[in-house]
Amino acid sequence: MKHIFSVSQLNSYIHRIFESDYALRKIYIKGEISNCKYHSSGHIYFTLKDEKSILSCLIFSRDRMKGLDFPLENGQMVIVGGNITVFERDGKYQLYAREITLAGAGLVYQKLEKLKQELNELGYFDFDRKKPIPSYPTKIGVVTALTGAAIEDMKSVAARRNPYVQLFLYNAKVQGEGAAKSIAAGIQYFERFGVDVIIIGRGGGSAEDLWAFNERCVADAIFDAKTPIISGTGHQVDMTIADYCADLRVETPTAACERAIPDVYEILQLLDRYKDSLDYAMRYRFDNLHYQMDVFRRLLDANHPGTQVAQQKQTLIHLQDRIHHLMQEKIKSTKNSLDFYAQKLTSLSPSMRLRGGYVFAQKQDDTPISSVSQIEKGEEFSLIFKDGSALVRTVDLIKEKE
Repeated sequence: MKHIFSVSQLNSYIHRIFESDYALRKIYIKGEISNCKYHSSGHIYFTLKDEKSILSCLIFSRDRMKGLDFPLENGQMVIVGGNITVFERDGKYQLYAREITLAGAGLVYQKLEKLKQELNELGYFDFDRKKPIPSYPTKIGVVTALTGAAIEDMKSVAARRNPYVQLFLYNAKVQGEGAAKSIAAGIQYFERFGVDVIIIGRGGGSAEDLWAFNERCVADAIFDAKTPIISGTGHQVDMTIADYCADLRVETPTAACERAIPDVYEILQLLDRYKDSLDYAMRYRFDNLHYQMDVFRRLLDANHPGTQVAQQKQTLIHLQDRIHHLMQEKIKSTKNSLDFYAQKLTSLSPSMRLRGGYVFAQKQDDTPISSVSQIEKGEEFSLIFKDGSALVRTVDLIKEKE
């Protein structure tokens, strides 16, 4: 019957094999540092690599005190001593470092760090001196090798994004002896030629492949250039001196081309949006001005002398009608009052009283007689009736008893 192992049993078994192998218990390995990460616990996780393989490594914080006397960074060529074992939980083997020393390339890396520090102090990396990348370039200079996938990718991107932008290539050597001077010469050539943007770069590679972009002459050419420069050297983790000096750093030459060349179709869409926005603003402005014109026209018509005269004339007619109406009302009221008082006066007049059987007495000189004391016995006076008068003589006078 077959014996079936669990995953844990298998990993434990492999772990014991690694631990029992004397060669793996103390081994020295040479390689290039990459993916270096400092953990908050003090441990350092990193990868050793060569042209064909990679190896996961780790140095504990307790071993750093005596086994590591320099800052561990990507790109360093080092010799690592330690033991290889299996981490049973993940089923992965890795090198547990006890000591790390710089190898021959590591010494070169130290020289690079010294140059980097020197250039930083000179202001080569200052952000305030970096030039803005133009939004709408028409001519772009590319410093890279004529052969290879990088330039073909860039040509494809340019044709796709904006066929109206011209690419000019300076066929530079980007690897090996003389590469740095060739790259610097390309930058200087386009500086004289006159382009809107310069792109420098190459496809990915090892630190040795990219070393030309770490040379002082390339840094000087970038620093002295008045034209904005984009660096795209085909690597994401490691940064070259050219990346630090350039006005903009991107991961690859293709990304540099994407960044430098505006998408003409996006521009056309943007112009369409601007046109629609402008049309809307113009229509809104026109409608607003038309409305204001109508308001001013009405105000002008309202304040026109002819309109004012017509309004005053209308007001005058209204006032005349009102005065006439009031006068008629006043006349009517006055007439009614006169009629009332006339009737009252008529009812109180002597003639009206005469009609009721009364008579009116007066002397021969027309003096009214209102009292018997005004006449003498035997005196003649007149009695006025409603239909005539009679001359009478006083025969006797009878006075009321007091």
